[in-house]
Amino acid sequence: MQINRSAVSLTVEDVTSSAAFLRDHFGYTEEMSADGFVSLVHPGGGVNVVYLRRGLEVLPEDQRHRIADGVILAFVVEDIAAEDRRLRAAGVPVILPLREEPWGEKLFQVADPNGVVIELVEWAER
Repeated sequence: MQINRSAVSLTVEDVTSSAAFLRDHFGYTEEMSADGFVSLVHPGGGVNVVYLRRGLEVLPEDQRHRIADGVILAFVVEDIAAEDRRLRAAGVPVILPLREEPWGEKLFQVADPNGVVIELVEWAER
């Protein structure tokens, strides 16, 4: 099997606000959209992000009213301290402050307007 692209689909209350958050703070652009749906891509590659409005009828009935909960959308970055300063200066709510794990990995977390957790990670050098 050859996989050409990958995406994560997250069900949220307000598709527009989550999409704007990724556009404004992480450089994503809208690939396509319709009522209750938006697909976003990043110019640097990586995973596409799709937001679906909770209750959307195209979702299977047993999934329509679930929301993205307990999901962490992680982005690997090169200068995590600079990203932390940039997002704080923009007023983005930091829900887990910048920290370094014992093995050297650095990370912090922010939340979008729907509560979707986005974790920024800088891998430890080997």
